[in-house]
Amino acid sequence: MAFSCSQAPYLNPAVPFSGTIQGGLQDGLQITVNGTVLSSSGSRFAVDFQTGFSGNDIAFHFNPRFEDGGYVVCNTRQKRRWGPEERKMHMPLQKGMPFDLCFLVQSSDFKVMVNGSLFVQYFHRVPFHRVDTISVNGAVQLSYISFQPPGVRPANPAPITQTVIHTVQSAPGQMFSTPALPPVMYPHPAYPMPFVTTIPGGLYPSKSIILSGTVLPSAQRFHINLCSGSHIAFHLNPRFDENAVVRNTQINNCWGSEERSLPRKMPFVRGQSFSVWILCDTHCLKVAVDGQHLFEYYHRLRNLPAINKLEVGGDIQLTHVQT
Repeated sequence: MAFSCSQAPYLNPAVPFSGTIQGGLQDGLQITVNGTVLSSSGSRFAVDFQTGFSGNDIAFHFNPRFEDGGYVVCNTRQKRRWGPEERKMHMPLQKGMPFDLCFLVQSSDFKVMVNGSLFVQYFHRVPFHRVDTISVNGAVQLSYISFQPPGVRPANPAPITQTVIHTVQSAPGQMFSTPALPPVMYPHPAYPMPFVTTIPGGLYPSKSIILSGTVLPSAQRFHINLCSGSHIAFHLNPRFDENAVVRNTQINNCWGSEERSLPRKMPFVRGQSFSVWILCDTHCLKVAVDGQHLFEYYHRLRNLPAINKLEVGGDIQLTHVQT
């Protein structure tokens, strides 16, 4: 079965932001907004699903407010007039902390996941197909806004299909194409460590693998392996005891030559969250950490579709995995 391709994400968009939703909203579309709540400026931010760029017609206004103990307002604006507010008297976000908001469009409502957990349902007051624009404003810094179209969900009931991001930026303004297969994302806390899962279809140019997690406070090392049979095609091994990020390949239980050079300081920090994006290109893997390109690793095993298993182990707790 053919899958519809995803709209390319907006990467590191400046706030206030407004961007077009290609093809408008459709039943089953998931939109992920990832960023950090600013700790210094303002006490509110909003994500708006609207018609056009004027802000006069907003089908869904999602508005966290860090005041009066913290709460979230949901509302609809029609012809500049706000309707009755729906308030959720709970604040799942924290100032100064990163967040992941996933908006799932369904026939009767929007479902909003905050950091992997269902937070609120908002029933449509206007037809959702009128929406063609997403807008974000207020006290946030955005990392990305990404789109996953409706598609075939995995038969395995354990994973929750939810997008994180489909591309990696290695140079300012440069975007890579999105994968053809719908990504699979596992919900926290479904991550035994070590964690092993398949990479559907193996690697191919434009394929992305994304992991997010938190480094344990006393961490010494962790590793991310992309495997082909009994071989490790790509071994990514941050070592806090050596202040290094080691890359290598293991064939028939024999390690090759290590690669350690970095363009900047060690990007992983004990006790802090991280995201790793691995983008497969024709000749190499491009690896970004926290949205910033870190290094390229040229393929040593070139049968890319055979690289079809992901292994993660060591001193971290995973929160997102997309293969």
